[in-house]
Amino acid sequence: MCGIVGAVSRHNIVPVLIEGLKRLEYRGYDSCGVAVHQRGGLRRARSTERVAELEINVAAEQVEGSTGIAHTRWATHGAPAVHNAHPHFSSGPAGADAGGASDGVAAVGRVALVHNGIIENHDELRDELRRLGYRFDSQTDTEVIAHLVDHLYDGDLLSAVQRAVQRLRGAYAIAVFCRDEPQRVIGARAGSPLILGIGTGERLGDHYLASDAMALAGVTDQIVYLEEGDVVDLRLDSVAISAKDGAKDSAGADGHFHAVQRHVRTVQAHSGAAELGPYRHYMQKEIFEQPKAIADTLDAVQGISPALFGEGAAKVFGQVDSVLILACGTSYYSGSVAKYWLESIAKIPTSVEVASEYRYRDSVPNPRTLVVTITQSGETADTLAAVKHASALGMPHTLTVCNVATSAMVRECALSYITRAGIEIGVASTKAFSTQLVGLFLLTLTLAKTRGYLSAEQEAEHLKALRHLPVAVQSVLALEPQVMAWAEQFADKENALFLGRGLHYPIALEGALKLKEISYIHAEAYPAGELKHGPLALVTAEMPVVTVAPNDALLEKLKSNLQEVRARGGELFVFADADTRIESGEGLHVIRMPEHYGALSPILHVVPLQLLAYHTACARGTDVDKPRNLAKSVTVE
Repeated sequence: MCGIVGAVSRHNIVPVLIEGLKRLEYRGYDSCGVAVHQRGGLRRARSTERVAELEINVAAEQVEGSTGIAHTRWATHGAPAVHNAHPHFSSGPAGADAGGASDGVAAVGRVALVHNGIIENHDELRDELRRLGYRFDSQTDTEVIAHLVDHLYDGDLLSAVQRAVQRLRGAYAIAVFCRDEPQRVIGARAGSPLILGIGTGERLGDHYLASDAMALAGVTDQIVYLEEGDVVDLRLDSVAISAKDGAKDSAGADGHFHAVQRHVRTVQAHSGAAELGPYRHYMQKEIFEQPKAIADTLDAVQGISPALFGEGAAKVFGQVDSVLILACGTSYYSGSVAKYWLESIAKIPTSVEVASEYRYRDSVPNPRTLVVTITQSGETADTLAAVKHASALGMPHTLTVCNVATSAMVRECALSYITRAGIEIGVASTKAFSTQLVGLFLLTLTLAKTRGYLSAEQEAEHLKALRHLPVAVQSVLALEPQVMAWAEQFADKENALFLGRGLHYPIALEGALKLKEISYIHAEAYPAGELKHGPLALVTAEMPVVTVAPNDALLEKLKSNLQEVRARGGELFVFADADTRIESGEGLHVIRMPEHYGALSPILHVVPLQLLAYHTACARGTDVDKPRNLAKSVTVE
């Protein structure tokens, strides 16, 4: 994985491909490449630098063409290296069309291909193709698909791709073109997102492929979201989509493909999201966009009603007697906060599972469970697989809290709440997390009201607090100068400990995750009461201990935990509510939060932890928006 752009056009398509890669670079940035049909053959440029460097190389070598594909990569099979970068070319059997290993711009070959996903049976296919005389120049599973399409090619690229994908096991989104068929690109998807763009106006007759509508911002707003198993044939002035029949043929193979129609949507993927404005990094911009993101997420909320979650929600909410939350990474921590809310406010038993683990263990299904997924992109492979597994076990009541209304997850789940964080470009999630919490709090209130645990007075109080939340977050953002001073002290550390209690323990986990993601400081989080059961052994003057200290029922116990750290010479950095009476002193640094916010306090307390991670990473000189080894949209298992 991570980002695909492709096109068939009457014009030189390379500028569109490069611009699309720039918009998708946040999704994966180990390497990048572009290939076009030029002067009767295939030409390619690849780089392990950023897209800006690729753009320079392409211009210098005058790579131009009206048919092409491009890709940004996050490595799965094979290290980040030019020979592993996409696009991949077929080598041809027995050395024919050799040259797939070329690291320069010029290269020969018959089939060019880019791919997101993972092919699980690549080893057996590679062995088969080697026996047929194909040479492999990379360690990727992608090159296997290029050779397989080449092997099956008999003059019709569509037929070759349709037959090839029936041999693949795993997840894929691919874009393919062939030397022998100018102005034709084939796309296919299963388990990984791919969209079709329809040219309009000056680009009427042009057609595009991309893994994200944002890649085509400013090019077209006419988008088709390809469905699972679709294969699309792009030519000038025509496009055709086919899907596979479920029946077997006479030889027992999977069924034939038949033509299908898919809905064309108008999608405004605003290019302004990619503009930094006055900010140093996208992460900083997105931290400061949280008041607006929260306000936008709450914009249509006039009261607490099942209708917020879609048609049929009232019936479902009246039937469920438990909640199962499935999520990964930052989204898992938002689900962990929601568990406290759901059990304390809605009085409904709730469990939270790491999505990548859930489907691989024996569990006890309950058909009256509400299965809730949380995902920023709506394309997270682990979470999609987990909810499908839950449904297969006999749990049909599914709901997603998601930031992308057109995503696979929204289509998969019966109910949804769409957050309106806007596009996140920084890999470390910030505004998506805070808006997920808002959506989950609304779900909590709705279930509480359905179950008879929310009075009219309580509903009014919670709605008032929610509507004030953007202003409250803005007040927290004003603490940035104080957090920056702390970041200077963190910059030379290699380890940090985060503490929280109750519903703020997941916030401590999220704070530790942010710090390790972008500053590369090893950071762990614990419930503060667990200090004496092991982690206290790590505490020294060189181990900063960050503590989330709201004025809640656990405050006095938390103060005792802080004394345990001080008694061992540890240095404390405490984000404390104004009325906690925790005072700064030797080895104890305090930043006071503007106000205590009750049940919604986690949304406020996560903001300074985001700022601490951000400014520490800046002080250490790391690549904040594109941290090493990570990608934004994890569309592989």
